[in-house]
Amino acid sequence: MYPLVFQSDFGLVDGAVSAMYGVAYSVMPDLKIHDLTHDITPFDIWEASYRLIQTVNYWPRGTVFVSVVDPGVGSDRKSVVVKTCSGRYIVTPDNGTLTHIIRSEGVAAVREIDENINRLPSSGESYTFYGRDVYAYTGARLAAGIIDFEGVGGELPVGSLVSLPIVDPYLDGKAVCGTVDVLDVRFGSLWTNIPRALFLETGVKYGDRVCVTIENDVRCVYRNIILYGKSFADVHVGEALVYVNSLDCVAVAINQGSFARAYNVGTGNSWRIRIEPFKGFF
Repeated sequence: MYPLVFQSDFGLVDGAVSAMYGVAYSVMPDLKIHDLTHDITPFDIWEASYRLIQTVNYWPRGTVFVSVVDPGVGSDRKSVVVKTCSGRYIVTPDNGTLTHIIRSEGVAAVREIDENINRLPSSGESYTFYGRDVYAYTGARLAAGIIDFEGVGGELPVGSLVSLPIVDPYLDGKAVCGTVDVLDVRFGSLWTNIPRALFLETGVKYGDRVCVTIENDVRCVYRNIILYGKSFADVHVGEALVYVNSLDCVAVAINQGSFARAYNVGTGNSWRIRIEPFKGFF
């Protein structure tokens, strides 16, 4: 048996997640089930995609992830299981949830879930709770070894998977430009798509000050000079800093405060960030 890890936008205020647990344990009572998160912003496929890439690689090979953020539930979107190039499995609707996995981790193979075999018995004619009836059930069967990857259903081309558009980070002279991909939700830090290696091509070093500009499609919401530090302890409480986050990408935060809340910053391709060395004028 392999670990089974659940992610959804269901929250924990009703019985939806508990029902998924119950289905999985009915398949195999000895399964080890874990939660990635159930606090994805409702319907936010981009956030679900990012949380997967934030987590998947730290679990053992063979781990089965079930990710259910499914605004198109009951439509003609496909239900799939992918095997990543590193040997983990993800059970999910094919709606863009795999965007970051495809790009950063790589997908070795895809199977479409055959609901004639891999659907909770006696689940009736309901088509609004695939998380329980199809994804949790299939994921549990795969994690328990009742079916293998081929037993999921027919093979699909890897290139057929749905991907959301991604804006690549780039250098613009001495500046590095990218997007605000996601928030460190609890603390309000901004996590960008700018990798550390690209950022360092600007020539900045720990302790240097950099000019940070954040814009959306409407206006500039932030422009200031702040420190590039190793950790939050490098600045006073309430001060902002640039640092490298746990995914080895550039992030912006306020020490013991929420940068996102302070400046009303959102996420996605429309939220652009530019960072350049400070040369003594503004």
